[in-house]
Amino acid sequence: MQVTRLPIDPGPAAWNRLLPDPDPATPLSGDTTADWLIIGAGFAGLSAARRLSQLDPTGKIVVLDATRVGDGPAGRNSGFMIDLPHDLASDNYAGKLDADRAQTVDNRRAIAFAAEAAQAYGLSAEAFAQTGKINAAASAKGHQHNRDFARHLTALDEPHEMLGAAQMQAMTGTDYYRSGLFTPGAAIIQPAMYVRGLATGLRSNRVTIHENSPVTDLTRNGDWTATTPSGRITAPRVILAVNGHLQSFGYLPGRLMHVFTYASMTRALTADECARLGGATTWGVTPADPLGTTVRRISGTGGDRIVIRNRFTFDPSMEVPDGRIANIAHSHDRAFAARFPMLKGVTMDYRWGGRLCLSYNNTQVIGPLDVGLWSACCQNGLGTAKGTLAGILAAEDACGVTSPALTRARAAPSPSKLPPAPLAQLGATARLRWGEFRAGAEL
Repeated sequence: MQVTRLPIDPGPAAWNRLLPDPDPATPLSGDTTADWLIIGAGFAGLSAARRLSQLDPTGKIVVLDATRVGDGPAGRNSGFMIDLPHDLASDNYAGKLDADRAQTVDNRRAIAFAAEAAQAYGLSAEAFAQTGKINAAASAKGHQHNRDFARHLTALDEPHEMLGAAQMQAMTGTDYYRSGLFTPGAAIIQPAMYVRGLATGLRSNRVTIHENSPVTDLTRNGDWTATTPSGRITAPRVILAVNGHLQSFGYLPGRLMHVFTYASMTRALTADECARLGGATTWGVTPADPLGTTVRRISGTGGDRIVIRNRFTFDPSMEVPDGRIANIAHSHDRAFAARFPMLKGVTMDYRWGGRLCLSYNNTQVIGPLDVGLWSACCQNGLGTAKGTLAGILAAEDACGVTSPALTRARAAPSPSKLPPAPLAQLGATARLRWGEFRAGAEL
């Protein structure tokens, strides 16, 4: 099959720009073979490669990525690896109790897998730290969302703690938030540092990774052959870890929703600005309303900075028009100014967008697509945890290893069919804009 479109990511991947320049890429060149081929070197693809290296310790594993590791969507997210329910379509992330219990078990398996990999490859706490996370509420409505979610967590028998305004200010340095809901199970990562560290560790363990090697054609003639601009590779077993670009390979047309979200990162704060801000030097909050603003303060590699993430757009083409990021920058600047008036004059160094893939019925696509071909796709806005899990499960399915998580994934329904394209565009855009309007001060 000819691949109909290649990934285009808007703006620089800021997390990757904070890191030292990587070694030169080694694109696929000439004709070669492998026992396993993985297409995509994000959370799903690299996790699949690690799991395969455990299950098939003698097999030759090759990973292809269209760009550099850390420059694609895996290096563009907010860096929360969340264990608890996180349904972006709900008011407060909660869903049905039984489904949320199963999702929590599965997400925790992914986080444990990532934690073990971080330890095995010697990654720092800056790259991966299981510190928990906070839903921050800036309004009475947001506070009620937190209270509703806290009741849901009580029903799930999950530990949590409500934080007051003074505690939130002591952490963040700003009096913008009136409450927070802390849960202990999430990990916070520097996403580019994590995936680059994972790739480095895998390379020393019989895994070959070819960057700047977009697959332009994938054909089965007995085994599968993937063609890139400068080479071809043939393998009997392939895992597609390309998230929404599963459709670019010809699968599930009209069933996947392609959404972008956007972020801005400040320049490094000066010592005087850090003193004016106060609070902890490293923290992160997700919004009490799913369509609100995520904020992180980071320190370490690249200096002391603040990251603002908000706004969603529905883009079936998997591209955004010129000028989109500049327009959304105004929203980021308003959110930053409202939260950090003591940092007036601080400018943004980086602005970017990142691709999400969602299904209308919130299901993933994990399992066989064809003879010798598996999918680890559709992460539904939780790419760090669900992408990691998808890679693990696709590798296990391909190796004939069973687990309760894989049984759940295989039993899940296919993504629901979407309305015709014009209606889907109109409906999704209207829902997103209405949700952002209702978010109020949480945005």
